[in-house]
This record gives sequence, structure tokens and C-alpha cells, in this order.
Amino acid sequence: MRSLFFLLTVLSLSACGSGGEAEADNSSEPMEQPDLLPSAATPEWAARANIYEVNVRQYTPSGTLEAFAKHLPRLKEMGVDILWFMPVYPISEARRKGSLGSYYAVADYTAVNPAFGTMEEFKALVKTIHDMDMRAVLDWVPNHTGWDHPWITEHPEYYTQDSMGNVIDPVDPKTGESWGWTDVADLNYDNAALREAMIGEMLFWLEEVGVDGFRCDVAGEVPDDFWAQAVPRLRAANPGLFMLAESDHPPHRNEEWFAMNYGWEFHHLMNAIAKGERSPLAIDTVLAKKAEVYNRGYFMNFLTNHDENSWQGTIEERMGPAADAMAVLAFTIDGMPLMYSGQEAGLNHRLKFFEKDTIPWNGFKKTRFYKTLLDLKHSNPALGNGLAGGVLERITVENATEEIYAYRRVKGAHQVVVLLNLSEEPQTFTLSQKDLAGEYTNVFANSTVKLTPEMSMNLNPWSYLLLEQ
Repeated sequence: MRSLFFLLTVLSLSACGSGGEAEADNSSEPMEQPDLLPSAATPEWAARANIYEVNVRQYTPSGTLEAFAKHLPRLKEMGVDILWFMPVYPISEARRKGSLGSYYAVADYTAVNPAFGTMEEFKALVKTIHDMDMRAVLDWVPNHTGWDHPWITEHPEYYTQDSMGNVIDPVDPKTGESWGWTDVADLNYDNAALREAMIGEMLFWLEEVGVDGFRCDVAGEVPDDFWAQAVPRLRAANPGLFMLAESDHPPHRNEEWFAMNYGWEFHHLMNAIAKGERSPLAIDTVLAKKAEVYNRGYFMNFLTNHDENSWQGTIEERMGPAADAMAVLAFTIDGMPLMYSGQEAGLNHRLKFFEKDTIPWNGFKKTRFYKTLLDLKHSNPALGNGLAGGVLERITVENATEEIYAYRRVKGAHQVVVLLNLSEEPQTFTLSQKDLAGEYTNVFANSTVKLTPEMSMNLNPWSYLLLEQ
């Protein structure tokens, strides 16, 4: 089986670096995408796309849709393809956390938070996004509502109830204890009428507003058979539907309900490597592990998002000087890269989740760096998402510790080569692979680099060389 071949290839490459020196190998083996199949969930328009998470409340001093719209030309110029809007719905006041509450405590699925603007303004924003050849994805919250959503009083049977008939907040199924999300009420998917109501609310945004899909919050806590029921109807309304699951649950992609889900394990691994807690060789292990259980779609790769920034720390806090090298890794391995609001400004501030806390833009100092990565994603077919891109082939090096992580992706005549020093020490190594010989463009320096057999190379701590041919 291709999956077994993939696993053996990854393990053999990992073993080469475990003793401190790798044997010379003058041909690379692809980390094949085992049994990767076409998927109805992966629209062609997203083949080389990236995604950008919009935190409307914190984006501008006014926190409105109108103010955010002024940033669209800048985002288009940077290379953004998909705009994922954190929930834009009215926020429940009952049991609210903080003074403004959580986006995810929804008071009405088919309205716009008046603090952000009006429904007409959001429709106009979606049209402008489409006119600029970008897409709009809406954050959907199917697992729970706020406590003053009309369903609480009109349809209490839509909610999970305790033995006394009281509606409860969401519970961790592994422990039976509350998650602590006390500002929301758990929905009961055993109720067929709830399912129909939820599908109807989602269809509203596709048919009446024109959004291109949904990022589904805690999608793994919603039963699989709901997605099997809902997605075909959503796709009938929009054949180019794009679905993102906040999960690491193989059926979401394998059953063609979602194009993409979260690369949580890879994200946590990048944090651990940056802190010196894990070896870069663990990348191979994680890739092999995921390839064994996923056969359609692709992961979303990210350095940060709204949860990580607010609760786990900024990129600077978690990754420090390793941040740019990790970005190069996340934007060039298979999968779709995510950027979060403020990332292009080098955001080093934990945004408050339940209060107003405007992003300090700081002159957009990281824009050129991310634009370079996004432009390469667009221009080089080797970096396509899933089946649209080239498989990852590990490049072997001599006289190197395991801290050098090297690979290439090839699609037809197009090639991208990535050399990363994922350590805090300078590294010297020999690039012995003969079939890499040739002239390349150094993507960040916009200069020509010639690779030759037995070429000695040096990389400074947490530095990288990104080449294309």
C-alpha cells in the first residue's frame, strides 16, 4: 500500500539524523500522500489559496465593518484569498463574560451585531470582497447558542437538559464536567427539528448574503451524521462551498464534508521545537501519523489564531526567534496557511477576548515577509493545497545534526526547496543530493543561487533558505 511505503520512507529518513550524521543519499524519496483521493469538498478555486482570520471588534478603533472594509485593498495587495470572519452575529447579554461578551455566544444566527454595522453593510462587504476576487467565509457556531437566543424560550427542546429539565452549558463528554463555557447553552442534536433549523440558518447566509462557506466552531462536538445531512444541502446551494472544521477528526475530511481542518498537532509541535522541547525529526513522525488516517483534503497550518493569541500567548511568546523559520515551514508544507488579524504587523500583544482591545498595527512591519510567502504560494504550483500541489520529499544532508530540516516539493517543471535550521545554534552541512544541482532563485533575496553536488552550506540559528526553480 502507498500508505505503508510512506510510513517506511519517513521512518528511514528520521533514523538517518538520529546519530548526528546522515548518510549521503543522492536521490530523495517522496513523502507520498497515501491513498489521497479527489474530494468534492475541495473547490478548484481554493487550490493555491490562503486564509486570513478577521477579528472585526479589534481590527479598528471603531470595530465596524465599514472601517474594516478600508483594509481590503491592503489585504488584496498582500495576497490574501479567503477572509474568515469571526462571528458577526448579535452577542447574548444573558450570562455574558466581560463587558462585550464572546463572539461565540450567539443571540441570533440571521442578524448582524449592531456594534459592527448592519446586514446591508455586511452584504455590501461580501460583494466588494467578491469584486476583488477574494472569498468570504463565515464563522459558524453550531454547538451552542447564547442564553438569550429566542430558541431558549421558544424551543427549549433544542437544548441539552439535565435530569431536572434545566438547559445546561456544554459538557466535556470524556469527563462529564462543564467545559467552563458558562455563557452558552448546549444544543441537542438528537432533536430532528433543531437539525432542520440549523441547516436553514446556514442556507440563509449562502443564499441571501452570498458567503462562500463556513468555519465551523468545535465541529468535533457536533455529531458526524449532522454533517452528512447538512453539507449536501449546503453544497447544492453553492457548488463551490468551502468548509473548514475546527477539529482534528479524520471523517470530517475523509467523508467529503470539509475541505480542511486544523493542524493542531503540527502547530503544537512547532511551538515545542521553538522551545527546544522536541526534535525537528518529530515533523516526519507527525506527517506520517496524519497521512495514515487522512485520505482527502488538507490541513490548515498556523502560527497563531484568535484562541492561541488570547489564551496561549503571542507568536513572540511561544516561538521567539524561531517565528520566521516556523512561518516558512507552515507556508510551504502541504496545507493551507492561515494568518490572523495583526500577524502582518508583528502583533506581540494578547488581544482581550471579551473587551475592546484594538490591534496596534505598528506600520505593518511583517507585511513584506508574508507577502513574499503568499506570492510564492500563488505562483509556484508545487505549493498547491492537497492534490493540487507537489508531495513533500525530504532532502538528505551530510555532516549535519538533526536540527537541519530540508525538503522540496515538485509539481511538473516547478520546484521549491526549503532548508531550515530549527535550532538556536549555527549549523554547517553538506548538500550531497546530486539531483538538486542547478540554478535557483533565492525567494527572499531575489537573487540567483547555484547548488552543486557536495556543496557545503551554513545556516545561522533559526535561519532558512527558500529557493524556487
